[in-house]
Amino acid sequence: MKPKLDHCVITVAEWERSNRFYRDVLGAELVRTTNGWAYRFGEEQLNVHGPGQPGDPNARIPVPAGGSDLCFEWPGLIEEAIAHLGAHSVPVEAGPTIRTGAKGKGISVYFRDPDGSLMEFISYESYGSKTSTTYHS
Repeated sequence: MKPKLDHCVITVAEWERSNRFYRDVLGAELVRTTNGWAYRFGEEQLNVHGPGQPGDPNARIPVPAGGSDLCFEWPGLIEEAIAHLGAHSVPVEAGPTIRTGAKGKGISVYFRDPDGSLMEFISYESYGSKTSTTYHS
């Protein structure tokens, strides 16, 4: 039997702005918990530590707000991801560039959540497109 990733934990400094970002920019379903929120993406979930929810138990060295690095698969071309970020006033910090993710090579762009955690959209569809030769690894 092989285990499957169920959830990871991130820390945020402010519920309202983080909820808005993860819902509007990343498409999360906001799930109310006893002392805060979780962000659900289909069958995967980010449990969230934040104000009033420090986590118990917690990692030996808890990740601070702004200390995470997460990648999300974009379900289309990377140009569409860039336009989506622009529509939400989220600047692209790096990319597009060739990267390797869970499904192999893709084209990625990097941006930040409100606390400064590094976020990535990877498009596997873009890697196979004619334009993929214009990106660098």
